Amino acid sequence: MTLKAGDMAPDFTLPDQHGAVHSLAALLAEGPLVVFFYPKAGTPVCTRQACGFRDAHDELAEAGARVVGISADSPDALEAFAAKRSVSYPLLSDADGTVRKAYGATGPMGLDGRVTYVIDREGTIRHVFKAFLLAKKHVSEALRAVQSLDAAGS
Repeated sequence: MTLKAGDMAPDFTLPDQHGAVHSLAALLAEGPLVVFFYPKAGTPVCTRQACGFRDAHDELAEAGARVVGISADSPDALEAFAAKRSVSYPLLSDADGTVRKAYGATGPMGLDGRVTYVIDREGTIRHVFKAFLLAKKHVSEALRAVQSLDAAGS
């Protein structure tokens, strides 16, 4: 079951494309966070989604939020993808799917899904958007939610 707005975000600790380890708690210490799950780096829809978040980086940062993407790809595969697409935010490797399962980020027929969560600095999920093919809408929904957090002073 996908988590919903008002739920507490499950903590995680995962390596990124450079081998650095990130925890939810450490990421939230810097402010609100957009966490997006995607099936596989380099596929067409996943590339549009990741590049959409890359292109919206300044707007998200202005609203005080950071972004991380999570997939089952290895850190090496994520590093190659990030380099090819100029992605500078952390892409986290959830190789065994533990974090995806904790968040309920599944797609059609139980496949790895495409779900975006906006989490406030206290760890409460404030917005969830789930759509398998609407990559760009994940970005616009997250931006709208982050801006509303900023406006509310959250």
